[in-house]
Amino acid sequence: MKNQGLHFQRGMEMDIHYEGEKIGTRRVDFFVENQIMVELKALVNLEDVHLAQAMNYCQAYNLPIGLLINFGAKSLQTD
Repeated sequence: MKNQGLHFQRGMEMDIHYEGEKIGTRRVDFFVENQIMVELKALVNLEDVHLAQAMNYCQAYNLPIGLLINFGAKSLQTD
């Protein structure tokens, strides 16, 4: 990302709010260009819980784009 000139933060901790009150924090692997959440995994198979986590981050931070990238599988998998 740095080589491409993209602004990013690694391990960014973000507050979670509910009805205007802070209820906790989450840490995303990368936050790119102040609008894209990137979550990295290294697993043989992604499970529903991993997708749910990524979707939760996008909803909690009101982000239009999130990427869940798995480096643990032998080849590209799609659902």
